[in-house]
Amino acid sequence: MIAMQYSVTLPADYDMSIIDRRIRDKGPLLDGFPNLGFKAYVSARRGEFASRDNLYAPFYLWQKPEGASDFLCSPGFAALTGAFGWPQVRTWIVWQAEASPEIAAARFATRDILPTEPYAPLADIRQAESAAAGADVAAGGALASVCGFEPTTWTRVRFRLWPEMPAIDARTQTYRIGHLSLP
Repeated sequence: MIAMQYSVTLPADYDMSIIDRRIRDKGPLLDGFPNLGFKAYVSARRGEFASRDNLYAPFYLWQKPEGASDFLCSPGFAALTGAFGWPQVRTWIVWQAEASPEIAAARFATRDILPTEPYAPLADIRQAESAAAGADVAAGGALASVCGFEPTTWTRVRFRLWPEMPAIDARTQTYRIGHLSLP
């Protein structure tokens, strides 16, 4: 599996209803996309949930890397780049992905990107992150939880889907989910 996210930072005075409409109109187009675990169409408004920016930042969980490649080569992604420019697409190798049968009820998402210290015990970190992802869904109230790492910049990602707004750390990016595409 591979996790993927790009984030478009929009001007402070941007009319975010444009993004809401885009999500409403385009979101269902990825329902059932081959190799998709899920796509969370997420956005954040400047000043809401401590967000410093207006953001449109979809997050994807791909069952196979071919799904990510097929999407990035698709007319849909070409339309996005035509509207918002060429984004940096972050990817992470997934260590653990858990989803509740009630995943479709998710309304909020959180994302943490964490540094990994040089020479850190990756096997131990993987085990701890994977256990935490499982626990978040099993008993922590999350409807989905993804953890993974990126070995170019040695960062880790924790991405969670929630039915209600969770208590968050100030470093956590929180989003509203406008649409959730599922397999």
